[in-house]
Amino acid sequence: MKKLFLSALLCAPVSIAFAQKEKKFNDTTYLQPLEVVAVRAGEKAPFTKTDITKKEIAKNNLGQDIPFLLNQAPSVVVNSDAGNGVGYTGIRIRGTDAARINVTLNGIPYNDAESQGTFFVDLPDFASSANSIQVQRGVGTSTNGAGAFGATINIATNELNKERYAATNNSFGSFNTFKNNIQFGSGLLGKHFTIDGRVSRISSDGYIDRARSNLQSFYLSTAFVNAKNSLRLNVFSGKEKTYQAWNGVAEYLLDTNRTYNPSGTEKPGDPYDNETDNYTQTHYQLFYNRSFNNYWKGNIAAFVTRGKGYYEQYKAQQSFADYGLPNYNDGGNTITETDMVRRLWLDNYFYGAIYSLQYKKNKTQVIFGGGYNAYDGKHYGDIKWAAVQAGVPVKHRWYNLTAYKKDISVYNKWIQQWSRNWQSFVDVQYRNIDYRINGFRNNPTLKIKENFSFVNPKIGVTYNNKTWQAYLSYALAGKEPNRDDFEAGNTQQPKPERLHDIELGVEKKGANYAFAANLYYMHYHNQLVLTGKINDVGAYTRTNIAKSYRAGIELQGKGNITKWMNLAANITFSENKIKNFTEYLDDYDNGGQQTKFYPKTDISFSPAVTGAASVNFIPVKNAEISLISKYVGRQYLDNTSQKSRSLNPYYLQDIRLSYLVTHKVFKETNLILQLNNVFNKKYEPNGYSFSYIYGGSLTTENFYFPMAGFNFMVGVNLKF
Repeated sequence: MKKLFLSALLCAPVSIAFAQKEKKFNDTTYLQPLEVVAVRAGEKAPFTKTDITKKEIAKNNLGQDIPFLLNQAPSVVVNSDAGNGVGYTGIRIRGTDAARINVTLNGIPYNDAESQGTFFVDLPDFASSANSIQVQRGVGTSTNGAGAFGATINIATNELNKERYAATNNSFGSFNTFKNNIQFGSGLLGKHFTIDGRVSRISSDGYIDRARSNLQSFYLSTAFVNAKNSLRLNVFSGKEKTYQAWNGVAEYLLDTNRTYNPSGTEKPGDPYDNETDNYTQTHYQLFYNRSFNNYWKGNIAAFVTRGKGYYEQYKAQQSFADYGLPNYNDGGNTITETDMVRRLWLDNYFYGAIYSLQYKKNKTQVIFGGGYNAYDGKHYGDIKWAAVQAGVPVKHRWYNLTAYKKDISVYNKWIQQWSRNWQSFVDVQYRNIDYRINGFRNNPTLKIKENFSFVNPKIGVTYNNKTWQAYLSYALAGKEPNRDDFEAGNTQQPKPERLHDIELGVEKKGANYAFAANLYYMHYHNQLVLTGKINDVGAYTRTNIAKSYRAGIELQGKGNITKWMNLAANITFSENKIKNFTEYLDDYDNGGQQTKFYPKTDISFSPAVTGAASVNFIPVKNAEISLISKYVGRQYLDNTSQKSRSLNPYYLQDIRLSYLVTHKVFKETNLILQLNNVFNKKYEPNGYSFSYIYGGSLTTENFYFPMAGFNFMVGVNLKF
């Protein structure tokens, strides 16, 4: 990829010289990023969406991860292992977890190919390079990458910055949290060439004990544009080192020691000081856009994502046999176990291409497109140190496994304006997945060879009349199981999931106000959920459930009350149910498992009510006071709807103060004070639970991920 970058730079002067001969070119003409147009929902598309601008991103971008910047969007719930939004974070939309949310960066798939999750910790401060973010709820228009089973997040960075700029954003706050970055852009050089860049660092001790983060990243983008062509190369990378905080806090400690972190405590004495997660992920993206004539445009993009890293653990009393080693004899005694420090590695390449060809004439728009990506991954584990070092060979690697996944898709979209008021949308996608897993860490002899094919149609209609718009759409989506689901032995292999999604919405936009309502019904077939059942290789993995659904209404509104006051709010009411659910409980008294049947239960982590609101006051020019609120209803930790296994509802109140100063030296100085959780609410947005039978009674153990009480961040952003 280094050669590719140098080649682009060397070719640029030749291309510029050629382009300057084109009489029709002017410095305001450039191609809109077509890779984003192909995957995003347009203004009249019959899908439920929220668009977040660069200005709106910047208001909240003080160092927290991308999910926390989306917290005010409808139906969103966020969480953080460290408790303050830095490091490992999570997001759910309509109760759907990140493994079911399709995420693209400039149209290029981002979800991990195996877990299908999204790890924004590997993109530190990426929001500072984002021009816009679109969140689609439901199946939406997703065409590239993992199947959207609840939402889609499209992040775009490829918009052209025509003006030269330099900036630095700096923030600090509670828990020794610091963010610093430097950004620059050349603007248009010779009317055709641009360079944009950023370097960032974020560090924090976290709210949870030892949940520290040390994050670095850079972003570099160079582009050539003229009247008919654009060529852009993006190279960006993130490096993270975070102390593990993913085990949660036991329920009995919440009132007395809610910041307790059990990670590293297997070591005698003080906790192990390097119980950390370490990962570096580097992205290379090359885009070419071409305008053939007034009707036809096309684009192609190639990408490579390189990821490598490990997490390190101190493990006590580990059996030699579990690591493929013989027992050790010290001359008189046979030693069967030892304390050790181990590293579990991921080493992978994710690469491929996306393309689209777009035709637009009069009232007709047609988009043909597709993509190909492949994942080539290695999983291996090394023993770094052992208390009985003589019994462990140097650099002993006790497993070394590979996995390969190939994803091919094609789609065709047809958008037709039938009259002044009516527009239709038709989209059909074919997706094929070929997946090979050559063993698992705990089951190295279990081999998986699966192939899945999905046909995903979408159809909808939109009605516009002056300031009113209404839409109705139907979408069918298919999704393959993830890596953990396949660790189920040969007799209990999971089936792919299906989702039928119906969206009905209406919205009205006035000069000083807007409001919208959206009804949705999402019916799942063979949804994979945790039941507590042990499979034939002794692991707890998700099981297909025949019927489940989500149904709800999302209400939104915003308006300017006066010249010095405006507000925005949204609320979601939903029902999220599984039909005919069977819970499996380990029976330690008699062996095996007992079962309990529920005719209808709530889907875990799916609150019946979520809401957000902000009231903004402008007391003087360039100053703003924002009151930011969030409410999340009760969430259940499992699928049994038992209050004893749930997360309590919570209401949060934040306050943000900002003031913009203009000066001869600095073009802009933006001062921001963010006060989070001002009422010091003790709450937990995430957790897990397991139950078993012992001593003739049922025992349930709950673990939670507490969030910080009152905390603050101060930002000083300078633009030159």
